Amino acid sequence: MSIKIRQANADDAPFLAQMMLQGSRAGKKEGMFDLIFSTNDNQEILKKLEALCKTQAKNRCHYTNFLIAELSGKSVGTLCSYEPRIATKQAFVDALQEIGSEPNVSQGLEVLYSCDFDLNNRTLMFDFMQEVEGFIDLGILKALMQKSLLTARLKGYRIAQTIIEIGALETKMFYKKLGFKEVQEKECELYREKFGRAGLELLAIEF
Repeated sequence: MSIKIRQANADDAPFLAQMMLQGSRAGKKEGMFDLIFSTNDNQEILKKLEALCKTQAKNRCHYTNFLIAELSGKSVGTLCSYEPRIATKQAFVDALQEIGSEPNVSQGLEVLYSCDFDLNNRTLMFDFMQEVEGFIDLGILKALMQKSLLTARLKGYRIAQTIIEIGALETKMFYKKLGFKEVQEKECELYREKFGRAGLELLAIEF
């Protein structure tokens, strides 16, 4: 079976929402979207994430930032790549306001930004690198990353970064196999209180 990588479109919003929710929780009981939307109800969160994918504000969760991997016509993986100079913090807030979630976001964003990094606008950010359960180790994530790096190079980027949780050993090992290296680690008490993880780690690759 050959893996097909394609650009996501608006019709992919339900699948993208599932992958974003999966990625945000990453083995935890709650993730950032549970916090931002003030609910643990999967269906409610997925509905809001679908809307977040399609806002006028080009936030980092917008469908245009995603690649999708397919096997035999089935969507089996995602990778989001966004430009910090475009998908800014304000764009994310604007998108949340657009879908009517503005009253709930302040606490969630406070936790996230308490453990934030000073990102270089000349780098490309990777997020939501996910694959569907049952399709692991088929080369899906590697194919997504290779396509994303090729596209990034054509756009003039030479450095890409990603943020993972401290202690996410399998995720870190995968990124390191791809050539990523540790740049900075930040422990945050507020993040630990909410998610039970010490904080976040910034990884980067030059290509």
